[in-house]
Amino acid sequence: MEKKTLVIGVIGADVHAVGNQILYHAFTEAGFNVVNLGVMVSQEEFINAAIETNADAILVSSLYGQGELDCRGLREKCDEAGLEGILLYVGGNIVIGKQPFDEVEKRFKAMGFDRVFGPGTPPEEDIKDLIEDLHIEA
Repeated sequence: MEKKTLVIGVIGADVHAVGNQILYHAFTEAGFNVVNLGVMVSQEEFINAAIETNADAILVSSLYGQGELDCRGLREKCDEAGLEGILLYVGGNIVIGKQPFDEVEKRFKAMGFDRVFGPGTPPEEDIKDLIEDLHIEA
């Protein structure tokens, strides 16, 4: 399989590192080239890393509930930076409070995210979707 490159990290002022490490190991074991930016990553850092590594996808995590604010405008900034059509995933506790997931998903898709994952989504689900969305041949 040709190795696809993923840029992953925890956006904004979020310092939750455990889930990020779990994703890093799961994606690496699944055969992806993973650029892990760690925690407290700005939109610009995601974009710069994606440009530098010629990434196939950006996967944004957020656990402290401010994901909606932190992610707003990311698709537009990607487009302006020449990353039109790059795969954008977001997941975790991305909003404050208990909100129906279908409504949350709709809002993030309206912001330009290709896939939205709720809290506690197993990495296997992301991997399955990445294989499908990046047209990876087994």
